[in-house]
Amino acid sequence: MNVEYEAMRLLNSASQLPSLVVFDLDYTLWPYFCETRSKRESPVLYPQAKGIIEALKSKGVPMAIASRSPTADIAQTFLSKLNLTSAFPVMEIYSSWSHKTDHFQRIHHKTGIPYKEMLFFDDEDRNIQAITQMGVTCVHVNNGVNIGALNRGLQKFAGIDYVGPEGQAFRQKRVTDFFIKGGKKKAKQDQLECQEESFFAE
Repeated sequence: MNVEYEAMRLLNSASQLPSLVVFDLDYTLWPYFCETRSKRESPVLYPQAKGIIEALKSKGVPMAIASRSPTADIAQTFLSKLNLTSAFPVMEIYSSWSHKTDHFQRIHHKTGIPYKEMLFFDDEDRNIQAITQMGVTCVHVNNGVNIGALNRGLQKFAGIDYVGPEGQAFRQKRVTDFFIKGGKKKAKQDQLECQEESFFAE
């Protein structure tokens, strides 16, 4: 299977795309705890992770990292070796007892993107539960991020509860604070006096 092609097909057919996709690192993008590795090693990703990242990048969907790894230096070195640093303009990598709520608060502060417009992939239930409470659409992964997880995430984000036997989608109504202007999504600034410069490069 051409993972990038299949991921792009799912993105193109999605009724609504997230404004930001956030990934955990350990056992989500790669199959190990990076603190148990050395910077000298050659890192590897889960088999379908790279294709999904490339498809999101090609589609213009911004991405970020939220990791509780205590060795940010190793994580960043691995991302650099994998040529993925530029794919993640926002990277929150540090040890925390907050189950990543502080990570997402920082991501929200840096990007201005509402929590309900984010999609998050992680392998730990405690993180999924905590971040779901913030309004983020979360997907638990068992064997790393893959096409199945991406499909579940896109359906969940669009409010699709399930797909019927004839392919019909049953969904809940989703409210969004975004509007289209000039071909790009911009957030409504309800409480800010002025529009901050977008964190993401044009």
